[in-house]
Amino acid sequence: MSRTSRWRRAAMAAAAALIAPLALVTVATVGAAPASAHGSVTDPPTRNYGCFERWGTDHLNPAMAEADPMCWGAWQAEPAAMWNWNGLYHEGINHRHEELIPDGQLCSGGQTEGGRYDYLDTPGGWYATGVDHHFTLTLTDGANHGADYLRIYVSKPSFDPTTERLGWDDLDLLQVTGSYPTVSPYQAEVDLTGYDGRAVLYTVWQASHADQPYYLCSDINIGGDDIVGDGPADPGDPGDPGDPGDPGDGEDPGDPGDCSADVSVTSAWSGGYQADVTVTAGDAAIDGWDVVVDGAVISQAWNGTVSGSTVSNAAWNGRLAAGASTSFGFLGTGEPGDLSAECTAS
Repeated sequence: MSRTSRWRRAAMAAAAALIAPLALVTVATVGAAPASAHGSVTDPPTRNYGCFERWGTDHLNPAMAEADPMCWGAWQAEPAAMWNWNGLYHEGINHRHEELIPDGQLCSGGQTEGGRYDYLDTPGGWYATGVDHHFTLTLTDGANHGADYLRIYVSKPSFDPTTERLGWDDLDLLQVTGSYPTVSPYQAEVDLTGYDGRAVLYTVWQASHADQPYYLCSDINIGGDDIVGDGPADPGDPGDPGDPGDPGDGEDPGDPGDCSADVSVTSAWSGGYQADVTVTAGDAAIDGWDVVVDGAVISQAWNGTVSGSTVSNAAWNGRLAAGASTSFGFLGTGEPGDLSAECTAS
């Protein structure tokens, strides 16, 4: 049995009851067919389901940045990855999982769905659910399409998910189940004898109704309690730091606390227009940002605080993990002309 706390079990039961309505919300949000979102491993929870479970009703709370930093990064990078926790599949694989899903992209299903789930590949201290050496894996499928099989893996003891992206060579195959009828949940008994500590439980769910496999990463702590992790690992290779006194060729390799901004006009009318701005952190996390929109006379902004032509982060979207993005919008007066945006990390 999993050591998952009672509140998590209650939340999973409630979420399972709401899966069908969530699928309808997904359709309304992204225009996908109803069959495009089915389910996920809910115990032990996958990375994005766990973030949805813990923060779905409070995902704008800035306390998440300290309490659950990998989830904070995931919400900042792409909230739809959590709202669509039941849609992490990649069609057209034809059972060639190891051939067609590249190393380093296992948790995102080969960067499926236009990159919606890419942040799930990020190494770091993801919340790890404590499990016993023998426990029951539960996969909840709101569409009840059945399963041809589940392929269940665990990461090798030499693999460190806090610093490494998951590859096929990092996994031991525990079992391949038989088929499941179209009655959810699908459960399997998992034996982790000989494994201990933090690991990734990796499940490939081959849905029965189509060539639609799901690729599901669950962080676990084998033989221990839940682990609340740290932030993302440094995505760069530290390499040789060199001589800190060497000025090099005079070119600045980039401030690790920088950011960038892109502005686009979404609609215009006589005397005004609406624009969206995407803010993206550089090679390191930032704690806040200010964006100057050159050429704009801003009358109103949302998801940010406006002062003249400068928009600063709101209380909940200033802290961004390395490479993560957020956005704000504004109304401008006059003609949009040639707008440009410059971001400064604060």
